[in-house]
Amino acid sequence: MAFDAGMLACTLAELRKTALGARIEKVFQPERDEIVLQMRSVDGGKRLLINAGSNNPRIGFTGEQKENPMTPPMLCMLLRKHLQGAKLSAVRQAGFERVAILEFETRDEMGFSCTRYLIAELMGKYSNLIFANGEKRVVAALRTVDFTTSSKRQVLPGMTYELPPTQEKRDPIALCREDFCELYADAPREKSLEKWISASFLGISAAVAREIAFRAGGRIDVSVGELTADAACAAFFEVTDEIRTERFSPCMILADGKPVEYAFCELQQYGRGFEMRPYESAGQLLDDFFHTRDRENHIRQRAADILRILTNADNRLRKKLELQRVELADCERGEEYKKSGDLITANLYQLSRGMAEAELTDYEDWHEDGSFGTVKVALDTRLSPASNAQVYYKKYNKSKNAKVELARQIALGEEELRYIDTVFDSLTHAETAADLAEIRDELYRSGYASRMKNYAASRKPSTPTVAEFRTSGGYRVLCGKNNLQNEYITHKLARKNDYWFHVKNLPGSHTVMLCDGEEPDAENFTEAAEIAAYFSKGADGQNVEVDYTYVRNVKKPAGTKPGFVIYHTNWSCIVTPNEARIKAMRVKK
Repeated sequence: MAFDAGMLACTLAELRKTALGARIEKVFQPERDEIVLQMRSVDGGKRLLINAGSNNPRIGFTGEQKENPMTPPMLCMLLRKHLQGAKLSAVRQAGFERVAILEFETRDEMGFSCTRYLIAELMGKYSNLIFANGEKRVVAALRTVDFTTSSKRQVLPGMTYELPPTQEKRDPIALCREDFCELYADAPREKSLEKWISASFLGISAAVAREIAFRAGGRIDVSVGELTADAACAAFFEVTDEIRTERFSPCMILADGKPVEYAFCELQQYGRGFEMRPYESAGQLLDDFFHTRDRENHIRQRAADILRILTNADNRLRKKLELQRVELADCERGEEYKKSGDLITANLYQLSRGMAEAELTDYEDWHEDGSFGTVKVALDTRLSPASNAQVYYKKYNKSKNAKVELARQIALGEEELRYIDTVFDSLTHAETAADLAEIRDELYRSGYASRMKNYAASRKPSTPTVAEFRTSGGYRVLCGKNNLQNEYITHKLARKNDYWFHVKNLPGSHTVMLCDGEEPDAENFTEAAEIAAYFSKGADGQNVEVDYTYVRNVKKPAGTKPGFVIYHTNWSCIVTPNEARIKAMRVKK
């Protein structure tokens, strides 16, 4: 899943075809390591995303609208100063390295024409974004590199930009067939072709190396010794020729509808159980592949405090419930304690202080031969027989009262655990900082303030922004992404004759189809139920059961947690959420 040099060549080719000569209208920095350039050309507006993070570095056009911070970072402000209004004049790749160089024509502070460079180094944990002037002197960098960080190359303002240190590998694009055959002749015969290609050539990811091996030998684990030089050469140049001639065929591999791999060429190595989805646009491919992953990373970073609170509360509750269930099981011995007290009382004449154990006659255990059974009872040597009986009676009364109270406490604990599960589920659907702020406010109002340092709830809560969809029949469907939004939809926006949907017996969103007094057909009900299933813990499942009823049947008991409702009259349906269809129904705001 690495963004290799071949994929970079694919995205830059798309950029050259559609964006050369485009003007930079705006510059955004939605994340610390991510820049978005909004461009305008004769073909219309486009958004170029450059991610220089260590997890998912990449460059390409994007259709995603991300929330920007209220105060732009320093790098963003500097790029706005120098690049807004600039024209993209050239786009190139440094050799076959994962380095993209964007050249801009603009004007300096005095109004004279000048050149500026934006250099994206997309190399995993060494990724960086560097802004340089016309002489390639570094003006600013996302990550400065000094002598304490690296002795090979420094990236500091004022220094002349240098490419990253070269690797001891060959450039696959500059290689001819004769050179490849010579290298292949010297390759270790027992080594797998995939590993030999990865170790010998620049910029080729593991997925593409496996693809070359598969095309050459019919399987991905074929060794060098099993293939002739001609077979390996033909497969190698079949793939690399796509880069030389810019005849890219980007595709994504999916398993059970989830992305698992992508590349600039067709990946034929995957067999049954996998879907190969071709794309005309590399930018659309990267958007689809990284959308969920980026959102999850975004949530993990911005919601670290919420996750910590929920995880600690979840662990604490589970440990507490485990201990309470052990105590409750021990309470089942209450009748044994009572019987032991009764036996001691009935046999006082046989007992004396200092006995550790006694075998007492059980007058309730009568045998057919006229004898009675006996029971061994443990005694405290420090107490009199009567006091020992009182100890057993106290244990009996305590277990009888504890059984009632423990059952109540366990029910309360399980209810709170279910509530925490709903908040965990809300985090998976959070999309913006406002969504996270609503979850924080909900936790604060639910009694978690002591675990949220320096947090103060807003005096006047803002109106929640809910997700909105349109069914094929034109009906509006509103969906809450957290418990505050759920309550707002169900108890404020919906009317009593609208339809309310919720996944059965799982944490999930409240979903309401606004009907305006009409009766939708079955297709609209199915689509609304799919939305409810998708925004729930059953989103990845098949044949998910969804309950639906009129809003008038949904009630909120007094004193319950946010988002908790009850209903007794409902219908149920079975659906399998279709992510593509649900995204198509989403109303963009």
